[in-house]
Amino acid sequence: MEKELRQRPTNSLKVVLFGPESTGKTVLAKQLAEHYQTVFVPEYSRTYALEKIKKGENLTSQDVMPIAKGQMALENTISKDANTLLICDTNLLETKVYAELYYDGFYNESLTASAIQNHYDLYFLTYIDIPWEADEVRDKPNERETMFKAFEKALNDYNKPYVLLKGSFDERFQMAVKHIDKLI
Repeated sequence: MEKELRQRPTNSLKVVLFGPESTGKTVLAKQLAEHYQTVFVPEYSRTYALEKIKKGENLTSQDVMPIAKGQMALENTISKDANTLLICDTNLLETKVYAELYYDGFYNESLTASAIQNHYDLYFLTYIDIPWEADEVRDKPNERETMFKAFEKALNDYNKPYVLLKGSFDERFQMAVKHIDKLI
């Protein structure tokens, strides 16, 4: 396992928002961080993709590992500022699922090992029942169900603890708070 893909030890509980694009992960991560007066780890791949788009370039399978390393570096840096809870807008398991879906079964041994071994206390799997919103990075509005099933399968395959979040933004927030409060 590559050193850049390992989590640094922390005393904070870690929860991760997990699921397909445009399912409210970033909105919820910000709400939860504010509610618990802590920090959240944003999605590095979004920043990375926007930089490539500005240059007129498309993401390729060659970008997967730089994205994974950037995400882990961001998490490790931001985790130092967390109180008892760290909210992650994404993680390496999500990067792995996206890479497999976008790049015809992409596989990297270090990414897979780290995605499985890095620890999160709870995953919130976000369902596709809120409207899809277009932006410069999102590109799969007609594949939401397939994407959702792939994310759900990964959680089940690797026996990750998760709660399915459905409904409005407020309903998702209330459900997430209920489950986080049980952890704290």
